[in-house]
Amino acid sequence: MAGLVGACSKPVEAPAAEGAAPASGGTLVYLEQQPHTSLYPPAGGFYPNGGILNQITDKLTWQNPATLEIEPWIAESWTVNDQVTEYTFKLRPGVTFSDGSPLDAAAVAKNFDTYGLGNKALKQPVSEAINNYERSEVLDPLTVRFHFRKPSPGFLQATSVIGSGLVSPATLARPFEELGDATRIIGSGPFVVSSETLGKELTLTARKDYRWGPVRLAHQGRARLDAIKVVVTPEDSVRIGALLAGQAGFIRQIQAYDEKRVQAQRFPVYGAATRGVNNSINFRPDNPLVADLRVRQALLHATNAREIVQTLYSANYPQATSVIAAGAAGHVDLSASLGFDDGKAKRLLDEAGWLTGADGLRHKEGKTLALTAYESLPQPQNKEMLQLVAQQWRKVGVRLDIVAGDAGSKTLDNLDPEKAPVYPTMVGRADPDVIKSQYYPGNRNALLQKGGVSDKVRTFEDARLNRLLDDIAAETDRKQRLALVGEVQRYLIDQAYVIPIFEEPQVYAGAPWVRDTTFEAVGRPSFYTTWLAPH
Repeated sequence: MAGLVGACSKPVEAPAAEGAAPASGGTLVYLEQQPHTSLYPPAGGFYPNGGILNQITDKLTWQNPATLEIEPWIAESWTVNDQVTEYTFKLRPGVTFSDGSPLDAAAVAKNFDTYGLGNKALKQPVSEAINNYERSEVLDPLTVRFHFRKPSPGFLQATSVIGSGLVSPATLARPFEELGDATRIIGSGPFVVSSETLGKELTLTARKDYRWGPVRLAHQGRARLDAIKVVVTPEDSVRIGALLAGQAGFIRQIQAYDEKRVQAQRFPVYGAATRGVNNSINFRPDNPLVADLRVRQALLHATNAREIVQTLYSANYPQATSVIAAGAAGHVDLSASLGFDDGKAKRLLDEAGWLTGADGLRHKEGKTLALTAYESLPQPQNKEMLQLVAQQWRKVGVRLDIVAGDAGSKTLDNLDPEKAPVYPTMVGRADPDVIKSQYYPGNRNALLQKGGVSDKVRTFEDARLNRLLDDIAAETDRKQRLALVGEVQRYLIDQAYVIPIFEEPQVYAGAPWVRDTTFEAVGRPSFYTTWLAPH
């Protein structure tokens, strides 16, 4: 653990005195479970990516994590036309990127033209948070207007998300494959990347001339910390041991079974909500084994989410009552449709012609009802969750095989419904568009419909679902938009495309002397206001 020493050199014995004034200086050692991948901002949904981007980039707007209201940041003000097809932003003066280039209307226009349209030549994909984008228009050096092909009511919130972090035009001139190198990401945020050992650690240094944090924050000016040392530490026990021994100040990904151990040492645990699509099991109906609605319905009712949550998780992981979290806009409580009923599951499988053989498994026309899912490493205890689901499904005669998440073929196999008909997912975003991001063919396409990135899908396309998702992205009346979100939730459950399990948080732990760390609306940490108390 010698390489981790930096935040503090001795274990804490008691929290620092309450009411102490914030101090400046010091280095925070932050232990991350996984290495980051691409730092192209629209790829920031992966939490190791977002944890870095949140320190080195600013956004046009700030979503207040307490109220979820959109407030000024780099944009001082904005107007939206009546048709919700034009957004005009007035920018704060004097903002610069860390390379000295201005963060002006031209730079903002370049960012959103890239995020809204993509750049095929540089292999930069379109942001899933931005819908119906047409073009930008620079009105003057501090005023930019965005035009949309049809109404885009989610765009204002989209300007506040991690995928809309503002980077310099020089960064956007680099091809996608170069943007995994953190030293090449030039933002305007309170920290800059001063060094990196790819896949192992990086150092963020406070930008001394920073003075443009979100307008409503009490703290303004440069970050209170001098630096943050991010160290990739995959082993849970090593991260926790380093924290409790004083070798680290903050860590991500505390497993539920470790929470009490950390709290017993008077170290706070933070269960930051992600407010999006819940941790769920998705089916790929292009696989003939799950193409029959009755089979999917049977497996939904064979799944005991309550047992999963009570066995594996803590109070930070509420049992899901719908496709999206209870705190998400437009949530509808569908608990009555998600009930565990293995008797009903068996009857549905019988009706579908899947009969139990001598081996206890279901068979039909020479085929065995045996499905495969890849473990998802970013999701907490995902392997154990899938193993418990497999035990539950086995009781109704269905086999679920779980493949290691680090297998080299995982990415390609997950795009093939024949190889991965069962797919665990979640996604955080505090806006109704999140449900479109997850299920629309042109976005994450969790159901593997035609029209997405997979070339293995032959037949499956749900026109009704896609029409509803398009409508959510374009509906300007908030009440009607939320009604559409409710309709999509009901439809996904009625079709048994999705089995919601729990509301997934991001769970962190910090040393008692690490103060005023905040989290954005979907659970990524911000160390802008963080300071180290005497200990």
